[in-house]
Amino acid sequence: MSSSELLFNPFEPGFAADPYPAYRKLRQAEPVHQSPIGIWLISSYADVSALLRSQLSVDPHNVMDGPFKVPLIEGHALSMLDRDPPDHTRLRSLVTKVFTRRSIAALEPLITDLVNDALDRIARDGQADLVDALAFPLPFEVISRMLGMPTTDTAHVRELSGTIVRTLDMIADEEEFKKIERAVVELDAIVADAIAWKRAHPAADLLTALIEAEDQGDKLTDEELIAQVELLFVTGHETTVNLISGGVEVLLRHPSQLTLLRSTPDVAPNAVEELLRYVSPVQQSRRITIEPWVVHDRVIPAGTLVIAMLAAANHDESFWGPTAEKLDITRPTAPKHLAFGGGPHHCLGAALARLEARVAVTGLLRRFPGLAFDPGQAVEWNGRFNLRGPARLPIVV
Repeated sequence: MSSSELLFNPFEPGFAADPYPAYRKLRQAEPVHQSPIGIWLISSYADVSALLRSQLSVDPHNVMDGPFKVPLIEGHALSMLDRDPPDHTRLRSLVTKVFTRRSIAALEPLITDLVNDALDRIARDGQADLVDALAFPLPFEVISRMLGMPTTDTAHVRELSGTIVRTLDMIADEEEFKKIERAVVELDAIVADAIAWKRAHPAADLLTALIEAEDQGDKLTDEELIAQVELLFVTGHETTVNLISGGVEVLLRHPSQLTLLRSTPDVAPNAVEELLRYVSPVQQSRRITIEPWVVHDRVIPAGTLVIAMLAAANHDESFWGPTAEKLDITRPTAPKHLAFGGGPHHCLGAALARLEARVAVTGLLRRFPGLAFDPGQAVEWNGRFNLRGPARLPIVV
């Protein structure tokens, strides 16, 4: 396959609503593909898994110039997401100290109460946009309470967050990049104010713990603290929005699986794993070569942006078998999905996302036996290449 051929084009009509045919075409034609737009795409399960566990860089400073830029705001690429060892190891160690499985498990009563409150409102109205009614407010409220964030303009922060997560896509539009820069500066100020307020009002919350976190005499700098808080705050809700709304959307399109989940509560944990595989709330992960890197018989030059196509790998027939494109909430291998990445950058919030999705989806199905798409309105997708999910999911109950 010539690198001059545009084998994969996320801008083509219909991609946002259903990218999986495009992933299948890429995977089958050339699973290690040099795109004419200047990046390499890796799409098979085995190769993506190996890439995620490799020692390749995540630092955007290491990318050579190309037609697409990795959004890089100087002084801001300080989060774990953009740092290599030893910086990544140090930062993750400090954050992990206060983001434990035990602390996540203790949140289940709060999450259950928040879900029930949302379901009460949906029941009262008889219909809803599930994104606005449940999928967004639940993880946003949970991560806000975990961090102990002071009261803020939720709608505005949501707008800023939605702009900033475009940094996880490739940006070709200079105006879009400037818009991201402005949103980052504004959210930086909001978070800095929250940190200053928290220093004066410490409490038993994640933000206080991050301020106080120390490892062998080492603490987060103010700039690092802002970056980690923003990472937890933004990714702590944006990805789960897509998992809940995208998971419900796909269950409504597979009524036999919905019925099975509703009638067999014990299958819920595995059902969440299968939804993570099938929906892939995070569709891609990036790495950068720091020296020539060989995949099969292909040599990827140093300084090259390499995209691990998580969603493509999660539907790869060579790993998942002939039912790879089918939803099966009893699939025994479902937990082997790559939805949370892998290796040293495996998602720190995986346990929280699983818990929120399990409580929200099972609560919704249990409460509303007549749950269905609203026949008078269409599902709208957010148009993002990476954090893909419904922008609106109209339902009736």
